[in-house]
Amino acid sequence: MPRTTAHRTALAVALVAPLLLPLWAAGPAGAHGAPTDPVSRVVACSPEGGDRAGSAACRAAVAANGAPFAAWDNLRVADVAGRDRQRIPDGRLCSGGLPAYRGLDLARADWPATRVAPGAALPVTYVSTIPHTGTFHMYLTEPGYDPAKPLTWADLSGEPFAEVTDPALTDGAHRFRVTLPPDRTGRHVLYTVWRNSSTPDTYYACSDVVFPEEEKAAEPAEPAQGGTAEPSSAPRPRTSSTPAASTPAPRAAGTSAAPAAHTTAAPPSGPSAPLLAGGAAAVLVLTGGAALALRLRRR
Repeated sequence: MPRTTAHRTALAVALVAPLLLPLWAAGPAGAHGAPTDPVSRVVACSPEGGDRAGSAACRAAVAANGAPFAAWDNLRVADVAGRDRQRIPDGRLCSGGLPAYRGLDLARADWPATRVAPGAALPVTYVSTIPHTGTFHMYLTEPGYDPAKPLTWADLSGEPFAEVTDPALTDGAHRFRVTLPPDRTGRHVLYTVWRNSSTPDTYYACSDVVFPEEEKAAEPAEPAQGGTAEPSSAPRPRTSSTPAASTPAPRAAGTSAAPAAHTTAAPPSGPSAPLLAGGAAAVLVLTGGAALALRLRRR
């Protein structure tokens, strides 16, 4: 059986038809494993990647690679012995530094990805076409990771956030759960390092994941230029040009405060007043004189 056919059969057994496992085990296989959930770049862009293989990122990866990723389960480096940072150079983590997988190192933000939740338990499926024992070391890019730049060791946490040793192999795949860090948003890379204990090989894989974006609080409205608030559109009350009835008119200096409506009559005044007084006095004098003269005659 050609090697490519063996790869396709292995992936179908693990993902689609577990009942065919005895038939698959009887046939030859030339490789060992890769993550299928969250889907790794090498699986997504392989001939068995389905619709994901036709994505822009996968087409670009195949073009940069110069050949399809037929051996999706053979991305391994021998004799690393835990010296991953010394053996795998920055910018080539997803390919493991292997020229046959260099298209996986393209720095772009449209790789096929799996949606995940911060702090959640993430189920992992790692297809194994040849059983091996070993430990899975799980890394996640740090907050602020930029997918438009090449992936480096500095983008990953210093220590793996999860380690799983010898999980059970069921229907051609290792299945286990890890708890994701709670402080990630947006697009990140889940980096899986599988250090075999039954062979001298170490396997590398990049799985792109997307966390929900952080919700932004509504920004307050900016004040108008000069720091003053915008004028209200509500109608302003009308202003009258006449003074209010309750407002008294100002009083001239030296005038009385007596109300103008006082109606008490004033005594007569004017040039006729002394004439009247003088006439009355003359009448009295004449009357008195006449009475005195009458008395003198009678004597």
